[in-house]
Amino acid sequence: MSNPSVAAKYQVLQISKNGRSFPLQSKVTSFDYYESLLSPNVTATMSFVDSGLVEDGDSQVTYDKEYDKQERPGTIYNGLPITGDGSEEIAFKISSPLGVLDFSRTPLYVNGAVNPDQGSNRESVVLSLVSKSAITNQETHVKKNYSNHTNNTNIVESIAKNILKLDKLQIDETSNKYPFIGNNKSPFDVICMLASKSTPEKGNPGFFFYETRDGHSFKAIDSLIDKEPVATYFRTDVNKTSVSDNSNDFKILSFSINKNQNLINALKSGVYSNRRVVFNPKTFKEEEVDFNLESLEKALGKKEAPRPKDTKYTRVLYSVKDVGALSSKVEESDEGDVNTYQGAVQMRYNLLFTQVAKMQVPCNPNLKAGDIVKCNLEIITPGKKEQGDADPVESGNYMILDLCHHYDTERSFTAMTLVRDTYGLYTNKS
Repeated sequence: MSNPSVAAKYQVLQISKNGRSFPLQSKVTSFDYYESLLSPNVTATMSFVDSGLVEDGDSQVTYDKEYDKQERPGTIYNGLPITGDGSEEIAFKISSPLGVLDFSRTPLYVNGAVNPDQGSNRESVVLSLVSKSAITNQETHVKKNYSNHTNNTNIVESIAKNILKLDKLQIDETSNKYPFIGNNKSPFDVICMLASKSTPEKGNPGFFFYETRDGHSFKAIDSLIDKEPVATYFRTDVNKTSVSDNSNDFKILSFSINKNQNLINALKSGVYSNRRVVFNPKTFKEEEVDFNLESLEKALGKKEAPRPKDTKYTRVLYSVKDVGALSSKVEESDEGDVNTYQGAVQMRYNLLFTQVAKMQVPCNPNLKAGDIVKCNLEIITPGKKEQGDADPVESGNYMILDLCHHYDTERSFTAMTLVRDTYGLYTNKS
């Protein structure tokens, strides 16, 4: 039987630079791996202590010839040396009772290094790590005119393949295109911009561009919501189960929830209903488009999202129609004009954060940002000691907005931020 409190095992953990590699398993004190729907690249933070002495299975670190021709012994931080210039690679493969986090073939790169504690016989080092795409993003730019592509999916694929050189990309089809000129913007900025201006073939507008251990994804919010839960977690009385029980692997260690029910702020943001006024510089006319929650097709909880009764549009958004900006010929086509649905995009993003929860569970490397998890939260019944039923309001499906897989010398766990747009146990699925 597995024990969720046990420390993780570092099957592979090494640093490499200029053909030199050194193991870190015996030196690492903590390792944190991060994913988020709001971040186009994964990150990690690693701490280790180095005395410069040879540990079991380790090799003696000597100063690089460029810095010391005598190649005298030293620590990894000074001997390699670690400069944080993107040339140091960290390959790792970490196992825990529920799975393996494997970046042994696709290493992360050192983005920064801090040497906070340096003594006469040891030094502590904290490394900030990023995926290769984060470095490539800063080294490249989007310059060309993207007015000839059939839809936004084609544009994203072109940038991902030809500029970012991404090997893995999961992408949903879009039904619209947004013509634009790159203007030397970074690829991540351009794709994230397209995410907010894209509509799927079916469902509500709104996409996320993010990276997980499986690679990059350009996914519609509705397609993420429509997935089945990858795991079910339970919150019960801690005294009723043994730590050696297998069921503890899916036991909620901590859970806190923020019901984002600030009515005034929601009304100001136009979450429930808004109007978009679009000015056409060719015709000098204004077009008005209203949006409300009636258009919401998919939700994580009950079929209807929470909203006040009899609410008219509470925010007015103004924009100028892009007519003839990409061509010498002024065209009347509405193709690519996001003004007709931008209000719905804003509504979809804001509504997704109706409920925000923080949850910590035994380390589960199989969980990824964008996954759906089901939470069975025991109802609080005053004076009742036996196990209760699931709370009908707080229980149900949640989407993982971001997560951290934490590993240290004593234990491992997964901490998550969960979001959903409605309340309750029930889903749209029959």
